[in-house]
Amino acid sequence: MSEQTQEKNPGGPRRVVVVGAGMAGVQTAVALREEGFTGTVTLIGAEPHQPYDRPPLSKAVLLGTAEGSAFDIDFEALSLRLRLGCEALAVHPAEHVLDTSEGPEPYDVLVLATGAEPVRLPGTEGVPGVHLLRTLDDAARLRPVLTGRQDVVVVGAGWIGAEFATAAREAGCAVTVVEAADRPLAGVLPAEVTAPMAAWYAESGVTLRTDARVERAEPGAVVLDDGTRLPAGAVVVGIGARPATAWLAGSGIELGAHGEVLADDRLRTSVPDVYAVGDCASFPSARYGERLLVHHWDNALQGPRTVAAQVMGRDVVYDPVPYFWSEQFGRFVQYAGHHTDADSMVWRGDASGPAWSVCWLRENRLVALLAVGRPRDVAQGRRLIESGRPLDPALLPDASRPLKAAVAA
Repeated sequence: MSEQTQEKNPGGPRRVVVVGAGMAGVQTAVALREEGFTGTVTLIGAEPHQPYDRPPLSKAVLLGTAEGSAFDIDFEALSLRLRLGCEALAVHPAEHVLDTSEGPEPYDVLVLATGAEPVRLPGTEGVPGVHLLRTLDDAARLRPVLTGRQDVVVVGAGWIGAEFATAAREAGCAVTVVEAADRPLAGVLPAEVTAPMAAWYAESGVTLRTDARVERAEPGAVVLDDGTRLPAGAVVVGIGARPATAWLAGSGIELGAHGEVLADDRLRTSVPDVYAVGDCASFPSARYGERLLVHHWDNALQGPRTVAAQVMGRDVVYDPVPYFWSEQFGRFVQYAGHHTDADSMVWRGDASGPAWSVCWLRENRLVALLAVGRPRDVAQGRRLIESGRPLDPALLPDASRPLKAAVAA
C-alpha cells in the first residue's frame, strides 16, 4: 500500500523538515517512512542529545535507575537526517525556507513539533538552586538533589509537581509543595475529585501548603507572601507549560490565545505546506465541539499518523479521545476524554479506598473518565467515548460491574 500511495503522488513533496525532536517530531518522521515516503526527512532538534522520551525524566532517570530515555529507533536505517543542537529561528512560508542556528533549511513540507516549555517562576531567574524539569539536562541537575536528600520545595501541585514530589520522597528528601490555589489540580479537576488526592500528600510524608504564594526564592530558602520562610536546598518549579512557538512571530502562521499553533482537523496550519502536531498545537474536535490543546504524551504519539497520511495524500481527520496517565504517591492515575463543568459527574467506588473512578456524562453519553487504580475502567471507557453509545447513569456507581455493562438497553 505504501508503494501504491507513493505512485499516486509522483509530483508530491520530496523534502519534509520536522522541527522538534521529541515524541511528536520523532513519531512524525517514523510515520512518514511507514506510510511509504521515500524523500528526505530532516529532524531538527534544539538539544544536542539523541532524541529521547520525556516521561521517564520524572521517574527512572531522576531516581538514577536509568541513565537516559533515548528512543529505541534506528534513525540511520530509516534514512532520517538528524540535525541536533540546531535551533529553529524563523519560517518563511513564501520561500519554503526554515531559518536555523546552523543555516537555512529548505522544505517542501514543514512539520512543527516544538512541544511546550515550562513556565518560569517570576523573579527566580539566576537564583541558585531553582530548577525546572523538562529536559534530560534538567533531570541530570536534579539527580544530585535527590541523592543528597536535600530539603526540597516544589512550587505547583499539578501533575509534574506531584510526580516530582513522589520521586523526592522515594529518595528520602523532605518535601514541601506550595500551591497558590486552594487545592491540587485546581484548574483541571473539580474540588470533589481533588479532595482525596490532597490526602495522598500527607500519607506520603509530603507537606502540602495551599493558598500559598511564593514572594521570592533565595539561595537555600523560599519566602512566601505571608513571610513564611521555607528551607530549600532545591526549588522545583512546576506551574505549567506554554507552547514553544515564540520563534514563529512574523511567519504568518496563526497562533491562538495560549500561543499555540491553530491547526485544523487535518493538523494543517494557516499557511500552505505547514503542519503542527503535539503540545505546540490545538485542533478542533467534532467529538467535543470545541478546540482542544492537549499537553500529553498520547497526543504526541497519535497526531503524527494523521500528518504523515496527509503528506502522502490520504485524507485523515484528527479527532482522538485524549488520554494521559500519572504515577504519584503509589497510585496509577489515568484520564481519558475531555469534560467541562457543565457535564454531570458520577462516582464509581469509594474515593477513600485504593481504587475508584469518576465518569463525566453529557446527555447520558460518556465524555471523560478519571480512574485511580482501575485500568479496566479506562480501557472500556475509551471505547465507550469513541462509540458515543448512551449509558444508564443508574448502573455506573456499582464499581463491581464492568463499566461496559452500563450501556443503556
